[in-house]
Amino acid sequence: MAGEHNEPPDDLPMAVLFDIDGTLITTGGAGGRAWRKAFRRLFDADVDIADFTESGQTDPEVARRSFRGALGRDPDRRELNRLLGGYLDALPEEVESSEGYRVMPGVRDLLPKLREEGVLLGITSGNIEAAAHIKLARARLNHYFSFGGYGSDSNDRGELTRRAIQRAGMLHGQAIDPRECDVVGDTPRDVAAARSAGAVSVAVATGDYTVDQLRAANADHVVATLADPFPGV
Repeated sequence: MAGEHNEPPDDLPMAVLFDIDGTLITTGGAGGRAWRKAFRRLFDADVDIADFTESGQTDPEVARRSFRGALGRDPDRRELNRLLGGYLDALPEEVESSEGYRVMPGVRDLLPKLREEGVLLGITSGNIEAAAHIKLARARLNHYFSFGGYGSDSNDRGELTRRAIQRAGMLHGQAIDPRECDVVGDTPRDVAAARSAGAVSVAVATGDYTVDQLRAANADHVVATLADPFPGV
């Protein structure tokens, strides 16, 4: 009937928070190339962040660890600011020109489906906020996400996930129970962040970790790709 209000199914999450790299998209190494450009231009150092960092770390942590590993000391605050700025300067061109950039399987179908079901969509990512939007822009995915938690909010993945859930509550005008939120990611760090925030973890094996490795990380749900049936949908 017209005007009738239908409550969503009980098992449908109130909000779903997505990691970016390895989960929604891959940039084909654009991030690493942007860091390399920034180090070379600002500090005359040839730096491969993969030598010093691991998947799932936040951008500020990547900057500090790579600086320390390459230059043998911690950056001061001005140097860190310059490095992050240099990375953001280089990132748009690297993302746009990346031959390996692609959207992960199932993403383009899942996002509008969730939104039509009345699910809030957000980001929970170690990327600083500007980098997150740059990476999503090429695929025109930014418009799906109305809130998020980012590496610019905290170096702790659990804390930035909690902040994302709090921001989802601001959109509702009341707090959202973390148990009504799914956190989707491709690494054990994403699984641990969901657990820390009291949310439901959905691990997807489109990044560097296999289905078995993600199950071993004690994810609540594990799917091979986001083209597989999504929990509760």
